[in-house]
Amino acid sequence: MNRPDPAASLARLLAIMRRLRDPVDGCEWDRAQTFATIAPYTIEEAYEVADAIAQDDPAALRDELGDLLFQVVFHSRMAEETGAFDFADVADAISDKMIRRHPHIFGDGDQAGWEALKAAERSRAAVAAGRVESVLDGVPVALPALARADKLQRRAARVGFDWPDADAVLPKIDEELAEVAQARRSGDAGHLAEEVGDLLFSVVNLARKLKVDPETALRTANSKFERRFRGIEDALREEGRGPAQASLEEMEALWQRMKRHQA
Repeated sequence: MNRPDPAASLARLLAIMRRLRDPVDGCEWDRAQTFATIAPYTIEEAYEVADAIAQDDPAALRDELGDLLFQVVFHSRMAEETGAFDFADVADAISDKMIRRHPHIFGDGDQAGWEALKAAERSRAAVAAGRVESVLDGVPVALPALARADKLQRRAARVGFDWPDADAVLPKIDEELAEVAQARRSGDAGHLAEEVGDLLFSVVNLARKLKVDPETALRTANSKFERRFRGIEDALREEGRGPAQASLEEMEALWQRMKRHQA
């Protein structure tokens, strides 16, 4: 079987994008988009790639990677229309970065730490932009909150601002939980939300110290909840009922049964 030529396949995709954005006979919806309106789709496609990986579905992964690639092509085309950059610039930029960060592979330098090289690049970028450098530079605001909390904590830990181990974090979680209870009694909704955020931030700290990725852990917990709750629905459906027609006690009993029989 003849495999498609990567260069030809990419050229075809770029041509399709140009046609879709054509001001005369392009697609009305595609022409109306901006970086801001497309950004949510870009994030969504990245999640769908992760979902295909979690489902261990190679065919779905191929399709979702295509959707994600199309997002890159879309952003690049919009930038090209303004004269900012084009797809070739994007590809060259990441190629240059990979070569720069692997001097032991592509040059004659010693193997250096990935994070050290990234830190040096961030420092140069801060100087070029006239900004005061921070160890927290470069942590994207648009990251999922759990993932961003983890990255912020890891950055702070590099300069020694960190708990020594997981055991030291546990009392902090207890402290934050007590503050949530206190805020709840106060009746101040804003303060309660703040304290719940602090509690979640502390739990992320515990996950990090235990070398558990919090985003992956919560995804797994979500999947487990969904699987067990669907089991409750199935069991009730066999009785001609739904969750709305069952008591909390009945559903809790079914939940415990699902817990015993499902992973």
